[in-house]
Parts: sequence; C-alpha cells; structure tokens
Amino acid sequence: MRPDLATVAGALLAAGALIGGLLLEGGSLKDIAQYTAALIVLGGTLGAVMVSTPPRKLISAGRRLGQVIFAPKVEPVALLTELVGYAAKARKTGLVSLEPDIDTASHPFLRKALLLAVDGCDLLELRKMLELERDLEEARAEADARVYEAAGGYAPTIGIIGAVMGLIQVMKRLADTEQVGHGIAVAFVATVYGVALANLILLPAAAKIKARMEEEMEVRDLMIEGISGIVEGLNPKLIRTKLEAFAPGSAVAAKPTAAPGAAKKEAA
Repeated sequence: MRPDLATVAGALLAAGALIGGLLLEGGSLKDIAQYTAALIVLGGTLGAVMVSTPPRKLISAGRRLGQVIFAPKVEPVALLTELVGYAAKARKTGLVSLEPDIDTASHPFLRKALLLAVDGCDLLELRKMLELERDLEEARAEADARVYEAAGGYAPTIGIIGAVMGLIQVMKRLADTEQVGHGIAVAFVATVYGVALANLILLPAAAKIKARMEEEMEVRDLMIEGISGIVEGLNPKLIRTKLEAFAPGSAVAAKPTAAPGAAKKEAA
C-alpha cells in the first residue's frame, strides 16, 4: 500500500493553519503546549470509547486506521483488464484452466471468487456467497467508522471537562490577580484539544473509512459481475462493456493481451 497523499497533505494543512493563525495573533506554541490538557482529553476520550465499545470492535477499528493513512493498491481499470483476461482464457480452454491463476489473482476476494468458479459452484449460489461476504465486510467497516464517530463526539465534551477542572484551580488562586488571566487561558487549552481532536482527526478518520468502504464495495461488485459473466460463458468483449461502468476511463484503456488465441477464434 502507498501513503494517501490527500490525508497527509490535509493533516499538514490543518495543523499549519491552526499554528499559523496562533502565531499571527501574537501567540506562541507554549500557549497550547499543555501536557496536562492533552492527558485529560486523550485519556478521557480513549476511556469513554473503551466503555462504549466491545473489545473486539475496538481492536478492529484500530486496525482499520491504516485505511485512513494508506491508499489501496487495487485499481479498477487494472482489475477489469485482469477479469477480461480470465474470461478470454476460460472461453478458450474452460473454467478449469483458471485454477493456476487463483494464487496469483490481485485481490483476496477475487481469489475466492475464482476458486468457487473453478470448483463448479452454481451461479446463483456463487453470487449469493460473494454478495454475503461483501455485505458483511461493509457492515464491519460501518461499525469501525462508528467507533471514530463516537470518539469524535466524546472528545469536545472531555475538553470542556478539562477546562472546568482548570478553572476550578484558577478560582483557588483569585487572590493572586497576576496569575488569574494566565490560568484561565491555560484552562481553555483542553477545550481546544478536544475540539481539534474531534474535528481534525477522529471525525475525518470516520469519513475516510466510509469513503474507502464505498470504493471497496464498488471493486467487489466489479469482481462479482466479472466472475458471474465468466461462469455464464459470456463473450469477453461483452464482459468488458458490462464492467466499464465500474471503472471510469477503462473504455480508453489498452485491450488485454491475455489469451490472444481466444480473440482470433471469436473473430473467425
């Protein structure tokens, strides 16, 4: 997997805008560098999420974070070309001839689909099993995204709690007027941390997980339709035309070179 440049650039832009605005207003990094506020917000938010989320879902959501930072390898156009190549080969020499290609398929879901097709699974049952796995994966991704959405809801409230705790300490020192203003400013840093954590990290992470899930579901639908067409014995050109809706730009992509004999046979 390769780093998602949009995520990296967005994070740097957001951080730069906030820090730049602070410096332009005459502030300094020391104004927001409060480890006690960070401890309250991060620890409180994590604790609230642990209370509200079963351990298995919490671990799953943590693993899903990689989808926010890294972009998937699979490209729909390349996958379409791969499927059309399998279709040409199967049309020429039969479905069983695809067995050596199972281990080298570019996507785990495609490997499973090829295995079911080679094993002679009924078309309706094949579609049912693949669609069930697709729906379950979509539900798991939705559940993981909800964990980050929940954390994004807790963080600002925890930040307010941290601010109130800071104000309590300020009230104890009202006799020292020089320290009151400074103490109030420090107290509100926890609110800044909570709001920033929610709106710059947690909620965007949930949205990116959902976006990745939508992309993955489109890719899986492409594979389901492609494998179904292969099992039906459709013409590879017809399969390509059918799958082009899933891969914008594929109509101008190079034609697959796999199984050229099949193309000559069809032309004859």
